Amino acid sequence: MSVKFQDYYATLGVSRDASEEEIRRAYRKLARKVHPDVDKSPGSTQRFAQIGEAYEVLKDPEKRKRYDALGANWKAGQEFTPPSDWQDFKFGQGGEGEFHSFEFGGSGFSSFFDAFFGNLGGQPYGRASGPRGSGFGRTRSARAGPSLEAEVEIGLEDLHSGATQSITLRSGAGGAGSRTYEVKIPPGTRSGGVIRLRGQGGPGSNGGPAGDLLLRIGVRPHPRFTTSGENDLLTVLPIAPWEAALGAKVGLRTLDGGESVLTVPPGSSGGKKLRMRGMGLPREGGERGDLLVELRIVVPASLTSEEKRLFEELAKSSRFDPRAG
Repeated sequence: MSVKFQDYYATLGVSRDASEEEIRRAYRKLARKVHPDVDKSPGSTQRFAQIGEAYEVLKDPEKRKRYDALGANWKAGQEFTPPSDWQDFKFGQGGEGEFHSFEFGGSGFSSFFDAFFGNLGGQPYGRASGPRGSGFGRTRSARAGPSLEAEVEIGLEDLHSGATQSITLRSGAGGAGSRTYEVKIPPGTRSGGVIRLRGQGGPGSNGGPAGDLLLRIGVRPHPRFTTSGENDLLTVLPIAPWEAALGAKVGLRTLDGGESVLTVPPGSSGGKKLRMRGMGLPREGGERGDLLVELRIVVPASLTSEEKRLFEELAKSSRFDPRAG
């Protein structure tokens, strides 16, 4: 039985001597680019699967060593026919006298992958007994399915208070295999964090368990708040010149939608940061970080005649020099 050769290095766009880190970076870059949720062009699902298969082989030292043993002269798409003694070909896994045989198909990857690497996910393959031609090498060990990764973007409010989100991931041609998950985002989740859904990844083979689904968390930009360090929040508060000079109590809307009052000390300059304790993101143990409020002094875009007169009078009478020193 022949299979089509898969050039995994070409699939990831790396050289044959690429390091593990180079392979990892290439996979992540391509996976983000051609993921069916991002790339709507025909064939994106197939390209995504090919990239995943290439990474499955090249990230694993034993699989990569076996693949490299084929040599560099093969080209993608060429027909490859296993030799007549393929079932008794020994790759060195297992004890003395233990040989590996292969079947094609059934793992979710290409037939080429199954031919070469189907036995690396579990224990060595067995050699079935029975009359000649009855199914040499059909006894296979259970193999766990691969873990799958997806990126999930949430709002900053979800980091603050937690949320339950409905997330749909597409698979198969035209998204025919779409699945929807109700995912609980606990308070204190961080950008770049991972939520693991056990048993929701790629299917196992030969009775093996399914892999896990790893949801990597990203955070959408917020119009008023940004993160500062691990647990603090930062926002900018516009104030008038007289509020900065004389001091004031200014209303401030917080991330959770509530209203708080900030005391601006007299003589506050633009850029000054005031700290509101316990109004940031959750820490471990239930405590929260702080909210940092940066003051920004703004002036009217146009002045009434009375405002202009008062500013001119202030300019004449004041001896304050903002550029002194």
